Parts: sequence; structure tokens; C-alpha cells
Amino acid sequence: MAKGNGPCVRCYLFLALIAVVLLAATGVWNPFPTVWDWVDRSQPISEPDVVWQQRVGGTPKSVTIAGDTVIVEQRTRVEARSLATGTQLWERKADWSAVAGGDRDPVVAVGKLLVKGYELLDPTTGAVRRRDTDAVAVWTYRNALLDVHCAAATDCTLSAWDPRGTRPLWTAFLPGVHSGLLADNPDLLGTRRLAAPRIDGGVAGPESVPPLLGFPVDGRVHVVDTATGRVLQNVQPGREERLAVIGGRLLRITATSRDGTCYFAVSARDPANGQEVWRRTGLNLRTADYAGCVQREDPQGARNVLIGVGPDGREAVVDGYDGRLLQVGADGEKLLAVDDRYALVRGADKRSILGRELSVDRTRWTRAVGGKSGAALTPYAAVIAEDKPSRLIAVDPRTGGELAVLRTSANVLAVGRKGMIIGEGREIGYVRWGAGTSGPPPPEEGGGPNPGSTWQPPSDEGSCGPKRELCN
Repeated sequence: MAKGNGPCVRCYLFLALIAVVLLAATGVWNPFPTVWDWVDRSQPISEPDVVWQQRVGGTPKSVTIAGDTVIVEQRTRVEARSLATGTQLWERKADWSAVAGGDRDPVVAVGKLLVKGYELLDPTTGAVRRRDTDAVAVWTYRNALLDVHCAAATDCTLSAWDPRGTRPLWTAFLPGVHSGLLADNPDLLGTRRLAAPRIDGGVAGPESVPPLLGFPVDGRVHVVDTATGRVLQNVQPGREERLAVIGGRLLRITATSRDGTCYFAVSARDPANGQEVWRRTGLNLRTADYAGCVQREDPQGARNVLIGVGPDGREAVVDGYDGRLLQVGADGEKLLAVDDRYALVRGADKRSILGRELSVDRTRWTRAVGGKSGAALTPYAAVIAEDKPSRLIAVDPRTGGELAVLRTSANVLAVGRKGMIIGEGREIGYVRWGAGTSGPPPPEEGGGPNPGSTWQPPSDEGSCGPKRELCN
């Protein structure tokens, strides 16, 4: 058959396309939405599958569980989704966002870069609960929100608010802040957390406001009592010193270069009277980079505890309030995560993670893992990220009991009371406790210790905080 006499395949395809377009235009049959859904369909990001999986508008900068909602911060907007279904509840244009409050009273602070002020939104409806037009910085906590207003470069007012309050709890004068507009949660002089691959740094959500905060202003440190708003100290660090405010104490950390090495000493003082409370020598808090022993970093730790390295090379967890050694590691062990109650340690064999209770300095549980595993602690779960094979595991930090076991290459973005948010690229999903485990999840404990446990706070202040600020 001659080439020109064969059937015109292109003609048939063209006619078929015209017929489909006509059917869609007249409403008889429209296959395009179904075809697009098939093309755009997302593959499950974990096995077993998540409760829900949604694609957000851009790669998330942060994800926070706020009560019954999930707050997703993106580059130029913020959105809220239902924790139960993943359905979008509202969306706002914003350059930054941060969550304050606990499970029952969360709010979302949003604002724009290089623009003063912020708005506090209801996480469920997106309605504005309070609006501020002059603040240059905001700090968000589980039980408070702080903002600062500056009438001039050296005339600033720090205010503390209940997360849903309409009047300040107290105000304090500060002779300035860092230059410029600082948006949400600019750095203060405290601890820096240990990082872990595939686990977001803000996975635990907002924490309770510390009893004291250290504000760096023009080379000096202003120590503010967060219960009363009093400025207790205005301190100039020495040439070889770095200051940090941890566990209700002002720490003076010295690093002296001598004999080709750095000699460290830590002195903790009561900011109310300036008296020394405890001192340790030879404890390296990893604040210096060994270029002349210059200290450029905050000490490692979390909340009221510090991580240091002793002269024998072993890592130790130190109570910032009274200087007690809460845990001393064995040779070859490596701290992966720590908070006021527990520590996660990679064993000397590099193939296990040990869960330790700080108040009694003993191992509660041991779990076999790969050599490149990372871990983090949150109020509700200890999270472990494994590589080769890629897995995410959540366990009870006290008992090691499994809460979730997932085969996935996704990251952990947020952990809440009943589950966690994981994500990969623009895809996020919700995992409930019990997923992938052999038994039902343990009963809820509200993020605190089990009834009848031996847990005690790391400091002698009881459960009220060093200045009883949590009880008052």
C-alpha cells in the first residue's frame, strides 16, 4: 500500500480530541478532572500510610501542632489545617509566623518582614484576636508571649502577655535591642539544642518561658525576671568570658588560652544578688572554636540543663540551677538529645540508643539502631530517625515503648500529644500513635511522668521552676 493511501492516524486522534472537547463543553462527559487527579496524585510518604496527606502551596519553613490544628509556615504565607482531616481551614499572607500557648489556648502570631507590628490569630478560624502596630520583635512560649517596642534606638519597652490576654502582665525598660526589625524569636543568650538529621529543630513546639531571659544589648547582657519583669542584672562580660542565662542562673563561662590548649571554667551566679552559687572547672561547654579560645557559641543543652565535656573526654549533663551532674557518659558514648527529664545516648557500640532518666542517672531502655541514627526529645515522644533503611520511630521517652514505626524517607516536622506530622517536599501527613507498632499506643500522660514514677525535676525547686514562676 502506498504511503499516502494509509489511514491518517493523526487525523483520527485530532477528531477524537475534538469530540472529547465538545462533550466536555456541553457537560455530557468531562474526563479532564479525573485525568488531572491521576497525574497529580501523590504517592504515600510512609508505610504504613498516614491518617491524611496533603500537598501545601510551598515547602514548609516550619510546622507546629496548635491544639486541633496544624500551622504551616511558608515563605510568603501561613495556613492552618485540621489536625483530624488535613483540610485547609484558612490562609494568610505573611512573611513569618510563630505559635504561642498550649494545647487549650494556642494563638498564631504573624507579621511581615521590615514592617513593625504583628497580629495574633485564632488557629481554628484565622480571626484576629489582637493586633499590634509597633512591635519590632516577638518571642512565643507555651505560657506567654513577649514583645518589644522601641521609641528610640536606646529606649525600648519589653512586655509580657498571656497568650490570649488583652493587657500586658508586666513591662520592663531595655536600653535597646539588636538593631533593625527582628520578626519572631530572635536569639537570646541561652542554650543551643543538639541537631539531628531529618528531625526539624522546632519539632517540640513552643516551650514554657524560662524563669530568666538574657537580652544582649550593645555588648552587655540584661537579665530579666520573667515572673515580675524586673531587670535583675546589667552585665558586661570580661575579655575571655561568655555569658549565658540558663536554669535561673547567670553563667560566666571563661576560656583561657595557655600551654597550647584552652582551660575552661563555669561560674553560676544568682542574678538577684550577684553571689556565686556553683562553679566547675575543666568543663568544656563547646562555646569556643579553639582559634585563640574565642567563644562565639552559646553552650549546648536544653531548658535548664547544659551539656559539657570533662577533662577525660566524657560528656556530662549538668543542672544549670545548682550545678549537679545529672548524667556522666561512658567512654565512647555520644549524647543525641537531652531535656530536663531524659537523655538519649548513642552507645559505645554505635549500634544502640540508650534512654536515660536524669534524676536517677540510669538507663531506662535500650534500642538497636543503625550507625547514622539521629534522635530528638519532645514533651510527648522521643523520635529516632534511621538511615539504610530509612525509618522514623517514636517511643515513650521513659519506657522505650513504641508509639509509631514508619518506613519512610520523610522528615519529622512536629510532634503532638496524639501523633506527629511528617513531611517530604511539599507533602505533609499526620501519623497517629500506634501506626506500625505491634500493640495499641500507651495511655496518654499529658507529657509528664507516669504515676508512681521516680521522676523528679533536675533542680531543687520542685515542679514550680527556680523562682516558683510556674506555680505563682
